[in-house]
Amino acid sequence: MTVRQKLYEGKAKILYATDDPQVLLTYFKDDATAFNAQKRGSIEGKGAFNCAIASHLFQQLEANGIATHFIDQPSANEMRVRAVQILPVEVVVRNIAAGSLCQQTGLSLGLVLQQPLVEFYYKNDALGDPLLTRDRLLLLALATPEQVDQLRTMALQINDFLKSFFLQCGITLVDFKLEFGLDHHQKIILADEISPDTCRLWNQGEADPTQRVMDKDRFRHDLGDVALAYRQVMERVLQQTL
Repeated sequence: MTVRQKLYEGKAKILYATDDPQVLLTYFKDDATAFNAQKRGSIEGKGAFNCAIASHLFQQLEANGIATHFIDQPSANEMRVRAVQILPVEVVVRNIAAGSLCQQTGLSLGLVLQQPLVEFYYKNDALGDPLLTRDRLLLLALATPEQVDQLRTMALQINDFLKSFFLQCGITLVDFKLEFGLDHHQKIILADEISPDTCRLWNQGEADPTQRVMDKDRFRHDLGDVALAYRQVMERVLQQTL
C-alpha cells in the first residue's frame, strides 16, 4: 500500500504529492466549518458533492477560455490538479447583497447590485481574512499591480460564465469566493474549488428566504437539509454545459 505524502490540510481539503512534482492530488473532506472555524461539523457526502461540482465547473470554464489547475477526477473525492503557488488573496465577487456586505453596509438582503462588486481579502486565518483596499494589498506585496488588474478581470469573466451557467440550472449566483495561483510559467490560473462551500446559491423556484438557500449558509445558520441541498446543486450542475 502506497503511503501518500501529505503536503497540506485545510478546513475542507487535503493536498497530497504525486510522482510528478507538477501534479498534486486534492482530497475533498466531509468536514464543514463556518465563522473562521468557530463552528465545526460534518456534512455526509459533502466531499464527493463538492469534488464533482468543482470538477465539472472547472472543465466548463476551461472550455470557455479560463485557465484552471484542474487535470482530472480519478475518484469521487479526489481531483488531480496542477501545482501552483497560491496567491494569498481571496477574490470575492458579489451580484446580490448578502452576508458580510449587508452586515457592514446596511444594504438589504437580496438587493441586486447595479454591477458586480469585486473585493479582495487577505488569505490569513490569524488575522481573520480581512478586507483589503487595493493600496493595502500592494503595500503588503501580496500581488503586483498587474496581477491585481488581472485577478479582477478574470474574476469578472468567471462571474459572467457562472451566472449564465447557474441560471440554466435554475439557481441564482448571489456571490462567490475565488483563489488563484501561479503555475510554473508564472501564469495566473484559477485554483481551489467552486462549490456550495465557496458560493452563495439560491433556488430560483423557491421564494422562501430560508428554503431557497442551497449552499453552506444552511450549515452556518442551522437551516437543516444541508447534504440534500449540496446533492441538488450537484445533480443540476452535472446536467448542464455551456
